[in-house]
Amino acid sequence: MMIDSPKKVAEILKEQNNILILVHAHPDGDTLGCGFSLCRSLISMGKKARVSCSDPIPSKYGYLFNDIEETAFEPEFIVAVDVADTKLLGKENEEFYGNRVDLCIDHHGSNRLYAKRTYLDANAAAACEILLQVIKELGVEITKETADCIYTGLSTDTGCFRYSNVTPRTMIMGAEMIEKGASHSDINTVMFDTKTKSYLELQRLCLEGLEMHFNGKCSLITVTQDMFKKSGSDESECDAIASLSRQVEGVVIGATLRERADGSFKVSLRTHAPVDASAICGKMNGGGHPRAAGCQLTGTLEEAKATLLKNIEEYLK
Repeated sequence: MMIDSPKKVAEILKEQNNILILVHAHPDGDTLGCGFSLCRSLISMGKKARVSCSDPIPSKYGYLFNDIEETAFEPEFIVAVDVADTKLLGKENEEFYGNRVDLCIDHHGSNRLYAKRTYLDANAAAACEILLQVIKELGVEITKETADCIYTGLSTDTGCFRYSNVTPRTMIMGAEMIEKGASHSDINTVMFDTKTKSYLELQRLCLEGLEMHFNGKCSLITVTQDMFKKSGSDESECDAIASLSRQVEGVVIGATLRERADGSFKVSLRTHAPVDASAICGKMNGGGHPRAAGCQLTGTLEEAKATLLKNIEEYLK
């Protein structure tokens, strides 16, 4: 069932209690910003709420939730935020809650409509754009801490407001959050200008193996488990790698193939207009946005690479 407005979402939430909020595995700033801004708002209404993630949350996001006292309860209502498919929840949460999601709030046009009720706004640059509208409809105060959460989602999903998904609404909402006290400078410094030594070593190893395909229109970066071991890095630091492949002059499709601990591969595509990253990943049972999308592949590294390049080549033709 599709929901037609943030107001309707708020009406549904007002009637619930003991609310479990699910964010996607390998969490980023948008899913966490959504999860904890909603959690804070619900708690301020006297409701019990908590956020659940199948993977450890990177320490750099600690400011989003360190002051929240987690409450134990049996979930009565389950909300997924910024999650287009149950498989993105991660093994643990998909197993426990994949077929129990009551409400999904999302901005991915590729959403699988797995929840009992879904509010989808594919024009939103970040899911936090939607959450801010919902929070306003809930009628609760937007505190500095909530503003930090929303601003984090807006900034990280737009590359610090640089990507083509940015709209006037995105910029206005960012300004609103700064007015509410969001520590925008500190957040942007942590998210975009601070790199660990292990990440820099991982980036060096990845760029050494950069491949160019299809007359320079596509670049491919491979991240292996061996690279993680050599660099001392891990998957929590890997998101920034995906954007590197699109930065090469002449490239319209930047692809990153990341080996996971279980031997499967995570594909991240970053494209320039008019190439539709979501259309390419859709051929491999994935999805996302026109400029940023992803999917999962199995098999050996060579097999996964061949599948990825085959689908990119077919699209370019």
